Amino acid sequence: MEKLVKLQIDGKEVHAPAGMNLIDAGHLADVFIPNLCYLKGMKGFGACRLCLVEVEGMKSPVIACNTKVREGMVVHTQTEKVRDIRRFILDLILAIHPLDCMTCTKAGICKLQEYAYEYELKGTSFTRKKMGYPIDQINPFIRRDPEYCILCGRCVRVCKEQGTNVLDFIGRGINAEIGTAYNKSLRESGCTFCGSCIDACPVNALPEADRWRKGREWEYKKIQSVCLLCGSGCDILVSVKDGSIQKINTGEKPGSAKKYICAYGRFGYDCIEERTKLVSPLKRVKGELRETTWKDALSIVAGKLKDAGKNTGFISTAGIMNEDALALKKFAKNVVKTKNFDTTLSLYSDVHSLRDSQSALITNSDLLVLVGLNPSQWNRVLPALDASIRKRVNRGGKLIVMNSSDTRIEEAAMLSLKGDELQILKGVAKALIDRGLKADKQLKTAVRDAEITEDMEKAAKLIAEADRPILFTSPSLFDAAANISLIKGRVIAVGLESNARGIALAGLSTEGKTYKEMVNDRMKVLYAVGEVPLTSRPAADFLVVQTSHFTDLAEQADIVLPSTTSFETEGTMIDYLGRLKHINQVIEPMGLTKSHRDILIALSKIIKPAIKKPTDAEIKKMSKGKQKLAFSPFVRKEGFDISPHEFIEAVNASVLKGRRLSWLKEALAAVAV
Repeated sequence: MEKLVKLQIDGKEVHAPAGMNLIDAGHLADVFIPNLCYLKGMKGFGACRLCLVEVEGMKSPVIACNTKVREGMVVHTQTEKVRDIRRFILDLILAIHPLDCMTCTKAGICKLQEYAYEYELKGTSFTRKKMGYPIDQINPFIRRDPEYCILCGRCVRVCKEQGTNVLDFIGRGINAEIGTAYNKSLRESGCTFCGSCIDACPVNALPEADRWRKGREWEYKKIQSVCLLCGSGCDILVSVKDGSIQKINTGEKPGSAKKYICAYGRFGYDCIEERTKLVSPLKRVKGELRETTWKDALSIVAGKLKDAGKNTGFISTAGIMNEDALALKKFAKNVVKTKNFDTTLSLYSDVHSLRDSQSALITNSDLLVLVGLNPSQWNRVLPALDASIRKRVNRGGKLIVMNSSDTRIEEAAMLSLKGDELQILKGVAKALIDRGLKADKQLKTAVRDAEITEDMEKAAKLIAEADRPILFTSPSLFDAAANISLIKGRVIAVGLESNARGIALAGLSTEGKTYKEMVNDRMKVLYAVGEVPLTSRPAADFLVVQTSHFTDLAEQADIVLPSTTSFETEGTMIDYLGRLKHINQVIEPMGLTKSHRDILIALSKIIKPAIKKPTDAEIKKMSKGKQKLAFSPFVRKEGFDISPHEFIEAVNASVLKGRRLSWLKEALAAVAV
């Protein structure tokens, strides 16, 4: 149980966990201690000195972000002495900071503006100094204006903590600034344009590049939701004005190691207004796709499905919401009466690996083990997992990497075991058993002859000594990795799509032909839901494509049904950690678009029997599926060896064709040359 310390802050009694700093302890009693450089979850930095407080019994004020609570401590945060010091510090900062608050983009959320108001500073008593730094604005994502920088170092620290390492302090004293190596532009410096620095910056030094005159902060309606572009399933905060998305920030709670989103998640909303966005149904007439009504389109599709019956195949992405997945399963089984329904999940995983994964939180774990996984911020393959792991390591956690190939994440690892993952897992399991940890007879027998190397012994020692180890594994190695969790720890298979785990729990897995078989065999009707990774028409007599954008496959369909995006629909998903998350609708559906579930329900009313929308109770019950872990042979499941990078790009092709993300791809290619 966490040990609590009793202290007083501004006369209020506080019971704070031992080791907590005074800023966080103050929050427990609703006492806010001013600061510009502190970031919850990270160690105190002491750069701004604004958080000075007085502690009874101490001669001088102390920095609250670096001072830990002590039993009986009496703290005063608003004495005349500390307020005078803060006013002096703010006066100095304002001497080198633009005073254009009337037109500044950050007005209303600028911490410097807030403190200047609180401490009654309309300007500076010092001689104003203009540094004349150039603005970095040759990218469409982040505008870096050093003139506004107050050298708090937040951007440097988040960049370093997540392992991107692009920004740093340059120079000293009055000439100090924050920049990149050799003062290159962000484009040339290896920046991934994730925008973590935007979220961290308390002033206007690092806003979004297109933020100017897109509305004041208080004019935005802020809506919590989830990014569905990859298996990370990150929390996002969407700012909306006049019915349009203005910006997206990370939606995780302050202090979480998962407080990160990538460039796709932050800037991919451009696709909403691209000309490829579908707004009405299309049907093929004399070789050309032409607009039609929903009534006409649904009537045609219903007729074809009735006729095809069990010779119909449904293929879908695993990025659709739980409600859509359950509706699709009911529609295929109960209305069309076909056993052929499958998703892209089957291209990289079996259902069991995701359905029987356990739940855990990275922030609470003291040891993370990566088995056969290669997350990367730079290739945008599970980038949030990469960043979260690096953050956890920088906050005191440990990392073990087990992989047969070279990975960039191993630079953050305490131990990297290179070689065949199955042999490594067997050796580590045997070493754990040799250390006296309990295991069943089958597992002991399976690893009896395993060879234990020095590194395997080290890995076993780290796992044995950890309080809450988590093994993140590729689905193909799930059973083998789960054997370690039978001895100690929790095991989680990580899918490539946002709701892969929800799809597995919903049971949207074929009872007839697989995804590949339906694509390659000649189906009487093939019905594709979402942006499936196909660019050429499968050998189907009749092709229905139900998607949000005019994709390469839609261009070859007989009927195109326009679906909403995740910004236009509400629903739920289950992330790889096992958390049920709510996706909120942030804008109205464009044109005549409908959600996947509404389209299927409308079709069911024509074909009969009609299906209903999945209820909250069904979703809740589905999300609480019990894991069934037992010993399995140490084998690698075959057939899942696709390129994660190419797959993620293929299922998000419409998003990546947005104007800014297209630039990113071209810019990175140019830098690589």
